[in-house]
Amino acid sequence: MRRKTVVSTGLSALLLVGTWAAAGLAPASAATPDSASTSMSASKAEPAASAGLLTAMQEEFGLTKTQAVARLAAEKTATAIDGKAQKVAGASYGGSWFSAADNKLTVAIADDSKAAAVRATGATVKLVKHSEQALDATMKRIDALSAPAGVSSWRVDPKTNRVVVNVLASESGDKAVAGFVAKAKKAGPVTVAKTTQAPTTFAAGTVGGDPYYTGNVRCSIGFSVHGGFVTAGHCGPRGQSVRGWDNSAIGNFQGSSFPGNDYAWVNVANGWWTVPVVLGWGTISDQLVRGSNAAPIGASICRSGSTTHWHCGNVLGKNETVNYAQGAVHQMTKTSVCAEGGDSGGSFLSGDQAQGVTSGGWGNCSGGGETWFQPINEILSTYGLTLHTA
Repeated sequence: MRRKTVVSTGLSALLLVGTWAAAGLAPASAATPDSASTSMSASKAEPAASAGLLTAMQEEFGLTKTQAVARLAAEKTATAIDGKAQKVAGASYGGSWFSAADNKLTVAIADDSKAAAVRATGATVKLVKHSEQALDATMKRIDALSAPAGVSSWRVDPKTNRVVVNVLASESGDKAVAGFVAKAKKAGPVTVAKTTQAPTTFAAGTVGGDPYYTGNVRCSIGFSVHGGFVTAGHCGPRGQSVRGWDNSAIGNFQGSSFPGNDYAWVNVANGWWTVPVVLGWGTISDQLVRGSNAAPIGASICRSGSTTHWHCGNVLGKNETVNYAQGAVHQMTKTSVCAEGGDSGGSFLSGDQAQGVTSGGWGNCSGGGETWFQPINEILSTYGLTLHTA
């Protein structure tokens, strides 16, 4: 196999190694060519965060360096605690969330007899009426309904211990929306919230962009897996050929699901290869990927994409169904990170842990917005893939 030379600017730097940056996921729209990218790598001997990541967190969240270090450490601890808490809480587990104000993880439980054991893991305990299993069952019943365009999404919210149904404020009086809400409330514990923006996907046309192309659409790579990379399903159907920055063949979509889900994977061949790296685009050095432990609600999270490059925010919610114009997508994670056309399929990271691939959202990186991603572990499990880690 010929080995492609890594060029540090533009198109070549981004897609050359075959499994890097973030991808856009909506119907094709024009995207501006991207500029240089550099790398943020962290070896196992290095501290938990590189200087570049700490700088990015200071800028995004208004933290001092000491506060950024403390938050990253606390989030890593919280992620570990959450896994332990789920095991000891068992069927009474009601979800969890991280508070950046005090760097603590709160775990909801529906059985007081489990409280002491959950507290022993290091978590703060909140007693609730409904377990996560009960809320998930409500989600499934709502997922079976046909949602009108005026309903933007619905998700399990552990803080309120209910399923939150988001409707567009401008459509809240619509008969179809009111009918959906009435049926949703019969499905279980539900509360309704109003939003001003409808979600869309983030795919883009091939107007001089990075890093991979499917027909006339540009998307971004999510994460390397052994034998290929994962990305967004709306970027291409199974069998669709994929081209790289230099227009040479990379491989084909081996599996793809959208709507319902929004994930896919592409095999790499023809001299391309994979690496466990996510581009920092010069904002930070490139980030090595070391695992896929899911960060809790409230934790910081960053995204890499071929249009808007590197941006950070917080995890706002999990298990949310997003009602795109093309159909509903289930079990997504909501974030405060912005994205734009061409970012679809790209990487979401928390520290050095892969979280998922960019699906869609609303807004942009000039005025702000929100974005959803499809969790990585579901993709790996569905296709029997193994994440390429450092």
